[in-house]
Amino acid sequence: MPKVTLLTHTGEPERLVAAAAKLCYSPVGVDELLDGLDEKKSADFVEMLSSYGHESPTEHCTFTFAIEGVSRAFLAQITRHRIASYSVQSQRYVEEGDFAYVIPPAVAEDPQALTLFREAMASAQAGYRAIAELLAAGHKRALLEAGEPESSAAAKAGKMAIEDARFVLPNACDTKMIVTMNARSLQNFFRHRCCNRAQWEIRGVADEMLRLVYEAAPTLFKTAGPPCLRGRCPEGGKTCGKIEEVRARYLRMKEGAHG
Repeated sequence: MPKVTLLTHTGEPERLVAAAAKLCYSPVGVDELLDGLDEKKSADFVEMLSSYGHESPTEHCTFTFAIEGVSRAFLAQITRHRIASYSVQSQRYVEEGDFAYVIPPAVAEDPQALTLFREAMASAQAGYRAIAELLAAGHKRALLEAGEPESSAAAKAGKMAIEDARFVLPNACDTKMIVTMNARSLQNFFRHRCCNRAQWEIRGVADEMLRLVYEAAPTLFKTAGPPCLRGRCPEGGKTCGKIEEVRARYLRMKEGAHG
């Protein structure tokens, strides 16, 4: 199961967004920007911005997450959200001989598919180890012939070997990352990835990210989630047809976050 942790975020995110909005809409100077911005006043400013569709002030606050127990397939999806910062565990530098892997729920529920899946993972692990061992031996010989000391040749050869052995690793291979997004990018992320039509793994992570940021900034993320929370489903004929169910689920989640 994925594990999502909110590591840190901009201090007083809603007050900062309110200060940015105040600067846009009033003649105050910087010295007076935070004057009177208590919790209620800040929330009012954030609500006003939302009603205007004025999103740029929300870019000033960021949220940083640790995400573990996800697949390389997940990595390919989340990095499509380009206004973000990513630090990902490298398969070039981290040995993956006994890699953990993510099993899709549909596979886990089918005994025959699950057996085949586990066999495929075991085969990939064995292939990775065998290729890495062969390449490491060759690299070590070449390094020794080039004058590399015995004490360092094996370590260097091992690193060189896994750089190429990683090409047999599957999309299911487990990875971990640190992700930072600003609030505006998160809103966009939630619109796309909390939708029922999003792929199950990234939807689950997006839901947990939303729960965490809602606890930190409930007014800022009051309407965050799939588009159908705020109006009609934009998917047309591809709609999941479960708008009321989706709305009720996100209402429960947000109520639970401050219950």
